[in-house]
Amino acid sequence: MVRIRLRRIGSKGHPAYRIVVTDRAAARGGAFVEQIGTYDPFPDPPAVRIDEEKARKWLQHGAQPSEAVARILERSGVTAKAEA
Repeated sequence: MVRIRLRRIGSKGHPAYRIVVTDRAAARGGAFVEQIGTYDPFPDPPAVRIDEEKARKWLQHGAQPSEAVARILERSGVTAKAEA
């Protein structure tokens, strides 16, 4: 099963994340198929950059977002566009 989830990057005490498409069994920091965006939780509001076209393509092909990524996609409006 293919998942869209966060991959941790950044230094100790200041994490940042890449939003990646990966196999469900892969480790959190392991191999991934494609990077579709980034998420930095420290600025207020958090900085989110998503390639909406790639995200919609993967959602339409059956990729399941993790809970955190699902919230990020909803806030950025990608899931509403993918369903339409």
